[in-house]
Amino acid sequence: MAPAGLTIDGIRFRDSEGREVTFRGINVAGDCKLPRHPPQPSRESKGFFDAENVSFVGRPFTEEEAHVHFARIKRWGYNLIRYIFTWEALEHAGPGKYDEEFIDHTVKILRIAKSYGLYVFMDPHQDVWSRFTGGSGAPLWTLYACGLDPEAFNATQAAMVHNTWSDPALYPKMLWPTNYTRLATETTFTLFYAGRDLAPNAIIDGKNIQDYLTDHFIAACAHLAQRIHDAGGLENECVIGWETMNEPHRGLIGWEDLNSLPDELKMRKGTMPTPWQSILTGAGRAAEVDVYEFNTFGPYKSGRELVDPEGVSAWLSKDFDDTKYGWKRDPGWKLGECLWAQNGVWDPSQDQLLKPNYFATIPKSGEKLDYIKYTNLYYMHHFRKYRDAIRSIHKNCIILVQSAVLEIPPSIKGTSDDEDRLVFATHYYDGITLLQKHWNKYYNVDIFGLLRHKYSSPVFAVRLGEAAIRRCLRDQLSAIRAEGMEFLGERPTLFTEIGIPFDMDDKYAYKTGDYSSQISALDANQFALEGSGVQGYTLWTYVVQNDHEWGDQWNGEDLSITSVDDPLLPSASSLSTLPSANPSSASLGQNSSSATTLTDSTTINPSNLKDALKTPTIQQRPANATEPNADIAAGPGTGYRAAEAWVRPSPIATVGSVQSFGFDLKSVTFTFTLTSPSATKETLPTEIFLPEFHFPAGKTGVEVSGGRWRIETVDVDGEGMQVMRWWHGAGEQSLTVKGVKRKAGTAEEMQDEGEGGYLETMRESCIVM
Repeated sequence: MAPAGLTIDGIRFRDSEGREVTFRGINVAGDCKLPRHPPQPSRESKGFFDAENVSFVGRPFTEEEAHVHFARIKRWGYNLIRYIFTWEALEHAGPGKYDEEFIDHTVKILRIAKSYGLYVFMDPHQDVWSRFTGGSGAPLWTLYACGLDPEAFNATQAAMVHNTWSDPALYPKMLWPTNYTRLATETTFTLFYAGRDLAPNAIIDGKNIQDYLTDHFIAACAHLAQRIHDAGGLENECVIGWETMNEPHRGLIGWEDLNSLPDELKMRKGTMPTPWQSILTGAGRAAEVDVYEFNTFGPYKSGRELVDPEGVSAWLSKDFDDTKYGWKRDPGWKLGECLWAQNGVWDPSQDQLLKPNYFATIPKSGEKLDYIKYTNLYYMHHFRKYRDAIRSIHKNCIILVQSAVLEIPPSIKGTSDDEDRLVFATHYYDGITLLQKHWNKYYNVDIFGLLRHKYSSPVFAVRLGEAAIRRCLRDQLSAIRAEGMEFLGERPTLFTEIGIPFDMDDKYAYKTGDYSSQISALDANQFALEGSGVQGYTLWTYVVQNDHEWGDQWNGEDLSITSVDDPLLPSASSLSTLPSANPSSASLGQNSSSATTLTDSTTINPSNLKDALKTPTIQQRPANATEPNADIAAGPGTGYRAAEAWVRPSPIATVGSVQSFGFDLKSVTFTFTLTSPSATKETLPTEIFLPEFHFPAGKTGVEVSGGRWRIETVDVDGEGMQVMRWWHGAGEQSLTVKGVKRKAGTAEEMQDEGEGGYLETMRESCIVM
């Protein structure tokens, strides 16, 4: 099992033996955004608003399924799970009504994760507030509590929801993030973080809506934490930490002018109302709204569209049964009216905007609000309440601090909130690739540099050529990490989301089996992660039910590394014809800078020791069994869903400290340098994951600066996971491992350099403007 007692040593994670842990992880699972009973993918409208009578039991998978998925993840070299759950899954039936059956199931799945030696941190996930505002996260009743009518969102464009789209198959790709700047999500997040200041009349059960919402959210997470604690044997031994709310948003807090969209708002697609236009259409008025498209250089205005709700209001009618959930709304908060009108933002009788800068200051004090103020005042107030509630139960858990994506993080360094067991959790997506669903190997843009005003002109942010693009991604991740340390202090950085769309170029790969674009894009992201100096990541995402038609089953996204319609990477038993043998053998006593090739060998003994030292060898046991209909090698051209790029070597546990590592997919070469204060103990070597697909026994070359090494196959549910153990001396040490080049999308080995490998055989990409 995973070693207990994970500690943080400056910017590094260390296991109970003091070795540095490098995290390679995966989000498990994207399916958790959606109920399992009844099945409700985001395209399904039937029963959508019957939200109290759903169940998330069976997410991310059943107990029987869990063994298949966790074993698979472990064999692919992943050691960290970002465990997704939603507030809705815990409290969908109503305020304070927890789904204990779902929590029982969660505890069982966590125990299975522990049995596979996986570290886990818990992720209270949300996207644009909830499923009913176009994403995931909060229960339906929270919208009613805010005075909103979700069944009117479609008519008013208060939210653009896949479930209520006229033809779900035509839902525009990557439209859902624009809901952050539409009325429903703008309102909920504003109330969640700053309701007391910006909507003082919004009182429910004697509390301002801010406290009502945040208290319920934190209590639900704390209830889950308490149940995990009471179960015993999970805290620290498996569940090492809790992340703050996924991708929080400030809503309208600090918005300078309700009549305009700020220049820094780059996520513009489809109709893009200003907040004032959202308020008007939310109240049933018509408004002519700008329409945007997106290209390589960002959003551009493509036209205008009349949005006419024909009198339908996104606010609850005064006739709404406000007793349904048992709360009592204060008489000063009137249903049937826009909440922002009640707070003097506008005059409905004249349709006149009275305070365009209402959200730019704290009304009572006149203190200026901007994003920095929001983060360090409102976000940090919520963070402390969440942290303290979780820590009151899981005493020494790691707290992963996640603020808004690509925004400046909170100023924690040197404050009373600066303590050892904090981690900077951040997200990054190559926005050009994500929004266009196309890998453009000719040019890309330094988006983070543009957001931080690094360039006098956007043209200077353009990078030309695939090599420059890869460096650009790496440099952006490095800059995000550096900014995190500047504001949060010297602590580890985890990219808890990073990934690519697999349905690129109108699903070209699904029609042809050619995943070369996906391999290039994902390899570029992995190159960036490995080169940025971060302490780990969790890829977005693993989805059990992903298929070629509907992708991740959510909003048209398709970022899962696996799909029921794609073969998995061949297992060791498919690739190896070696006879069964004990899963250990040795390369002994290599001299400095010795180069070796793994081959079949006899047992080393005194009579052949001299020769063995010249040509160290390995014996290896192939796995005994394969998963039914899963790991069987596919024929040429079928494609492994770019698995060549995400099943890659990595340090697992390093004696000393990692200095650098990286995997060159083109040459199938892994390099690794470390510094160690002392020589390794016999019982405690440095360990490295080496996937057999890239580094098969008998065909792998190893070069070390010194020491000795051994490659073993560890059994994981009848399949092999290949681990290299390295005993080395003190000081700086280096390692190079060279594997087998294969034709892209196949297990077929290249016969000579002229045949072309992963990157040489990739099809030419079209430029999409």
